[in-house]
Amino acid sequence: MKILFIGGTGNISTYCVELALAKGHEISLLNRGRQGGTFSRPVTSLVGDRHDLNLLRQVAEEGHYDVVCDFIGFTPEEAEADVVAFAGQAGQFIYISSVAAYQKPPNYYRMDESTPLRNPYWLYAQNKIASEQIFNRAYRERDFPVTIVRPWHTYGHTRVPTATAGAGYTTVDRVRKGLPIVCHGDGQSLWGLTWSGDFAVGFVGLLGKTQAIGEAIHITTDEILTWDQIYRTLTRAAGAKDVELVHIPSDLIAAVYPDMGAGLLGDLRYSQVFDNSKIRRLVPEYRTTVTWAEGVARSIAWFDADPARQVVDEKLNARLDRLIELQRGAIR
Repeated sequence: MKILFIGGTGNISTYCVELALAKGHEISLLNRGRQGGTFSRPVTSLVGDRHDLNLLRQVAEEGHYDVVCDFIGFTPEEAEADVVAFAGQAGQFIYISSVAAYQKPPNYYRMDESTPLRNPYWLYAQNKIASEQIFNRAYRERDFPVTIVRPWHTYGHTRVPTATAGAGYTTVDRVRKGLPIVCHGDGQSLWGLTWSGDFAVGFVGLLGKTQAIGEAIHITTDEILTWDQIYRTLTRAAGAKDVELVHIPSDLIAAVYPDMGAGLLGDLRYSQVFDNSKIRRLVPEYRTTVTWAEGVARSIAWFDADPARQVVDEKLNARLDRLIELQRGAIR
């Protein structure tokens, strides 16, 4: 198949492009060319701004793609542009949304694709919900061949994901130095982290699948851990013996640093477990193969392989230290 990735060099999409190439598909990437991607087989690079509607239309009209995959659409305006540009020009359009769109707070911790979409806390999730509504309306009214895919907390070998400290090297550096780690809540809420290579199996299996058109499907890990377990596993993978976890209420973190709190209040603070029955019906080969212990070890090894990658965010460190001191002061 002839496939266009809008994006294609990011944390998740790189793995999807690589697997699609291995399956023999012809791949083009549309992005600004700022983040280079090295793949095992040639891809066609289209350099441009996805916000340029005339460019999108030109790419759509000249490409005649079997599938278009938008990995960098975050706003309703971008969704509207996708519909205008690709209506009648693609056999399938896959939009990457997020499980953050699901009801928060959830009425029930186990979720499937019928769980309502509602998130009053986080603009990112609200924009994903609004974008999904645009695509669904286009499907109903204009037969726009959309498939909506909702990833969970997904990471690849260049990221060490956390809830409050980003996905860079800073947390690894802290645990190796014996510094405490901020853990939101009491550390017992349920969560999962999906290896991008596992996600790619489900995603690539949906390419060109007519049964997926008009559907929303989440692709998530089956390994469920508490946040305490997540951080202690990370600590062991970093080669440290133990770590002090300082449990801080999500509301306090959000009050002190609203930009850190939006994702906590709108997603990370809640126990969530996802039913993957739908993706398995559509893509029977999908399964979780990389555990968090294995995946985070791979990521840390990537950072360790090159000192230039081991960048410590001192501004973030100062924030974390302030939160820890506030919590300790409250206890005192």
